[in-house]
Amino acid sequence: MTRKHGKQATALALILALATPAGMVATPASAYQFSNVQIEGAQRIEPETILSYADVARGQEVSAGELNDATQRLLGSGLFETVEVIPQGSTLVIRVQEYPTVNIINFEGNRRLNNERLASVVQSQSRRVYQPSQALADANAIARLYASEGRLAARVDPRIIRRDGNRVDLVFEIREGDLTEIERIGFTGNRAFSDRRLRQVLETKQAGILRRFIRSDTFQPDRIPLDQQLLTDFYRSRGYADFRVQAIAPEITRERDAFYVTFNIQEGQRFRFGNVTTVSQIPGIDAAQFQAQNRVRRGEVYNPSVIDNTIRRMETVALQQGYDFVSIEPQITRNLDNRTLDLTFVLTRGPRIFVERIDIEGNTTTLDRVIRRQFRTVEGDPFNPREIRNSAERIRALGYFSDAQVETRQGTSDQQVIVDVNVEEQPTGSLSFGASYGQSDGVGFNASLSERNFLGRGQEVSLGFSTVSGSQSAELRFSEPYFLGRDLRFNFSTFYITTDNDFARYDTRRVGFSSGIEFPVSENGRLELRYRASKDTILNVTEDSSEILQREEGGLVTSSLGYSYTYDSRITRLDPLTAYRFRFSQDVAGIGGDVENVNSTLLAGVESRAWREEVVMRAEVEAGALYTYGDESSRVIDRYRNGSKIRGFEPNGIGPRDLEAENQDALGGEYFWAVRAEAQFPLGLPEEYGITGGVFADAGSIWSLGDTVGTNGVEVDDSMNIRAAVGVSVFWTTPIGPLRFNFAKPLKKEDYDEEQAFDLTISTQF
Repeated sequence: MTRKHGKQATALALILALATPAGMVATPASAYQFSNVQIEGAQRIEPETILSYADVARGQEVSAGELNDATQRLLGSGLFETVEVIPQGSTLVIRVQEYPTVNIINFEGNRRLNNERLASVVQSQSRRVYQPSQALADANAIARLYASEGRLAARVDPRIIRRDGNRVDLVFEIREGDLTEIERIGFTGNRAFSDRRLRQVLETKQAGILRRFIRSDTFQPDRIPLDQQLLTDFYRSRGYADFRVQAIAPEITRERDAFYVTFNIQEGQRFRFGNVTTVSQIPGIDAAQFQAQNRVRRGEVYNPSVIDNTIRRMETVALQQGYDFVSIEPQITRNLDNRTLDLTFVLTRGPRIFVERIDIEGNTTTLDRVIRRQFRTVEGDPFNPREIRNSAERIRALGYFSDAQVETRQGTSDQQVIVDVNVEEQPTGSLSFGASYGQSDGVGFNASLSERNFLGRGQEVSLGFSTVSGSQSAELRFSEPYFLGRDLRFNFSTFYITTDNDFARYDTRRVGFSSGIEFPVSENGRLELRYRASKDTILNVTEDSSEILQREEGGLVTSSLGYSYTYDSRITRLDPLTAYRFRFSQDVAGIGGDVENVNSTLLAGVESRAWREEVVMRAEVEAGALYTYGDESSRVIDRYRNGSKIRGFEPNGIGPRDLEAENQDALGGEYFWAVRAEAQFPLGLPEEYGITGGVFADAGSIWSLGDTVGTNGVEVDDSMNIRAAVGVSVFWTTPIGPLRFNFAKPLKKEDYDEEQAFDLTISTQF
């Protein structure tokens, strides 16, 4: 006891002694009365605090049980390591030993998680009183953190090392253990889809041959609800309206190093849409104008996304017509005999609830306006729960936050709600180094520095460098996704590209910039308007090259205006089995500069699944036309070459070629078309290997030159000669990127074409 506290205790005992008659008053057996209290061992805790916890009144009878209760109250305060309550005649002695003070907190045995990460979940603090219960809670929090990283076998034990001055070092001894992998994921109750297909839907994956590199094959309990929702969305989007996950049974192995996870599901029947109608229960509102927005078709497979899309379109009409608080409720009637669902969109008057305000918390870097612009609702607008949910999904899709929660609560009145947005930011910048390999290009390297949320404004900035087989490029990009506060993307880039073409004896250099804006014109369609200016130079043409190339050598300035229209059905994903994409572009050069031409390209593709969604089929058609309307002919730097348009041939392997030149240069063409079809399917190997197979067939042509007078005055054949090839592919999904091995055999070609029977592509980020 310190001298100060000793004096206080003595003074308190003296006061009690003076206020109470000397000696103990006669009491019944096993009962006590005390005229004074003596406190021993207290160093930091005031006597008054100890007496308040003991709660023993002077001069009153106290039983032995009540003294025991006083002891337990003092121990339960969490302030003392030991407590003794001893009656000594008329004096009650309370002898305590205070808990020591935490000197430092250390972690031992941790290699996978650093000290800063562990300290973030520990509540014990230095220079605070040590509490065993809190230390144990901290040990459990550390174990949970390891479990979230897939190490369920981790063990954490709190230990103390006593120091002078009633201080201790708190040490957490950690045994991290191995990753608790998922050895097998199985399903019961599934008839429509195989286990293989359902495993592709889940976020959780099975451990495979690359288990040391894949993190999604570790068992994380927090991921199970997400997998359950993904399964539900998958089945319901394919017509199984009554699907549900009945149970999920994770079983750990005896060695506690792996899990077997089994999903017990009930598929139910597959439904199609039956009669679809719209009715209005609001006087003065005609249902016909809302029925026109219906996108649900009779006979189509049931899909909740189609219903949501129709409701969203109807709500837009209601806002445009000035109808506030209109609620569109879908009512479904099941016809079990023919397995159809009759759907009725009912227009009702919803409750008069307004959005009072939107509160945003947790964003330390990202500006409020970046989050607010994801809401189609502002303060004072009618409250629409569906729109709030959609806004939450848009916020999560930004990729700026590791967690984003959007909730509502009652405002200052029953007619108002407050929308709370709580986000947790994550790093959005990256420095990446990569490598690539192609049969024609060889090994290449690239580096890039990018920031997806520049200065917290939601802007994108990137600087990239790459080199491959004599080709070097550098590019700076900037993008503002909400230019002028609207859904209007502004893009700007500047570039420097040089090539040392291995397939033709000349070099090229391009230096310039481009700028444009992009905006939606429909649910799935976007339009881009752009301007591009560049200095395009052909240089170092050898004397052995075609005389056509020698005439084209030099640098010209290209100044062009262009546009692109893109349609992609994957934006709304209304059809889960089939996806369509279409792109048409035109660039008109001649707005200043030296080049006068019109470059038009078209691409249309479809992807669909068949055979219980085990086989993915793709088909594409692509075409292009370069029309030169000035006095000059087109140049090889602007014309089309093969690239990856027709597999089985080298990048400059087809098209017009000057056979009289010693180099037999490929000259490219002003027109091209290509048709590609392929199928990807499982090979029967364990799916955790990530290996699938494929077959493909390509056909097309590149033709037409403005200047056909080649070497020695011989005309170059620029006819539309068709080429075709077939082949097989092996796809291998690896942690370093998707690998594709193509083995091709040309079926129709010209004698001078250059074939490429094998091609390997890889793209990786370290």
